[in-house]
Amino acid sequence: MGPCLSRRPPSEPSLTLAALTPELLALVLSHVTPRALVTRCRAVCRAWRDVVDGPDVWLLQLARDRSAQGRAIYLFAQRCPPARRDQAEDELPLCALARYCLRAPLGRNLIFNPCGEHGFRGWEVEHGGNGWAIEKNLILVPGAPPQTCFVTSFEWCFKRQVVDLVMEGVWQELLDSAQIEICVSDWWGARENCGCIYQLRVLLLDEYENEVVKFLASPNPVRQWTERGCRQVSHVFSDFGKGIRYVSFEQYGRDTNSWLGHYGALVTRSSVRVRLRLS
Repeated sequence: MGPCLSRRPPSEPSLTLAALTPELLALVLSHVTPRALVTRCRAVCRAWRDVVDGPDVWLLQLARDRSAQGRAIYLFAQRCPPARRDQAEDELPLCALARYCLRAPLGRNLIFNPCGEHGFRGWEVEHGGNGWAIEKNLILVPGAPPQTCFVTSFEWCFKRQVVDLVMEGVWQELLDSAQIEICVSDWWGARENCGCIYQLRVLLLDEYENEVVKFLASPNPVRQWTERGCRQVSHVFSDFGKGIRYVSFEQYGRDTNSWLGHYGALVTRSSVRVRLRLS
């Protein structure tokens, strides 16, 4: 009698991601970082693209944030999900929750190039007199990693940056919910040897860029030989109603002596931040 051969049970076919239901696929992909989901996973196949373009995988990501803010956002997204809109203006047809997870807008400074570290990129600029210039800070400005600033000259100089809150990741229903506050801040100052005048105007605009709410700061001019360095001006917009989409952040400045060169207002560390009101 020949040797006894062990009998192995027939192997079962391995389960691949392609065999998963959309619900299970969304659960698996929800462990991937938002950027990898958009830039890599979405291009794998149509099934993966449909999952990334839909809300389920992003809701699963939101559910894992156990902070007070994270729980509040997740509950709001469940209770009041973003409506589907024509997204032809986007670089990708991402749902609003995808944009929120990808861009993480809450608490982040939505102003690009706030200290002039990238020249005038991101700013609409009008040069008066000798125009704007960029130089190193005379005195350290707290919390400004690039210690540089914009400087005005002897005639009124103006610059503006418009922040699209929806494209930055705050979906419209969340903006309209009265749970959002918009915090704006700027640092400004003068040289010791020359006085200056400074103004800040911040407008909240609707989707057609019509003004809805305005904040204006026009501090007293700084006199020559009285002050040096920068100080902060700030404001919090709350209960601003529905329909807000853009923030127009506008700065004006000049010197008081009409000197050639750049002896006017110094501006730096501009910021627009969105936060969730938890109370």
